[in-house]
Amino acid sequence: MNIAEIKKQAADKMGKSIETLKHDLAKIRTGRAHAGLVDHIRVDYYGSEVPLNQVANVTLADARTISIQPFEKKMVQVVERAIRDSDLGVNPATSGDVVRVPMPPLTEERRRELTKIVKHEGENAKVAVRNIRRDAINHLKELLKNGEVGEDQEKRSQDEIQKMTDKAIADIDKLVAEKEKDVMSV
Repeated sequence: MNIAEIKKQAADKMGKSIETLKHDLAKIRTGRAHAGLVDHIRVDYYGSEVPLNQVANVTLADARTISIQPFEKKMVQVVERAIRDSDLGVNPATSGDVVRVPMPPLTEERRRELTKIVKHEGENAKVAVRNIRRDAINHLKELLKNGEVGEDQEKRSQDEIQKMTDKAIADIDKLVAEKEKDVMSV
């Protein structure tokens, strides 16, 4: 492995860590409803577990209600049960062939709990980025020890990896701050 490959690999992994954080933060509900809240729910469809959005049309009825219309009428009860059993803590209501999921307003205490969860997710992402930095720097030191690169090159590359790390952590802080603001807004 050469320096360019190490840097590229570190940048790719840091980018993936940030994408994972975005995905994890999207699951944390705010006071408003959004279709992404039910993306992780899986339903039993003819004996196999499939994502909800593959068996139903997920839309927003209004700011606090998610509307789910299964493609097949017999899937209505299955979808409703999957939502009720999920970790969302909501109570879906069926009207005809549409499952409505009302989002109750968040209490102040629940908002504080959610901000703690958001901060925790952000910390996990930062730890992942720092581990990537550590691994990349270890690879650079290995190259130096094997005599494949000079000390100047190794030092310059370490500085560049540190800059990538700083940028990734700044991006993480920004995402966490936006989500906290979103959660705390009534």
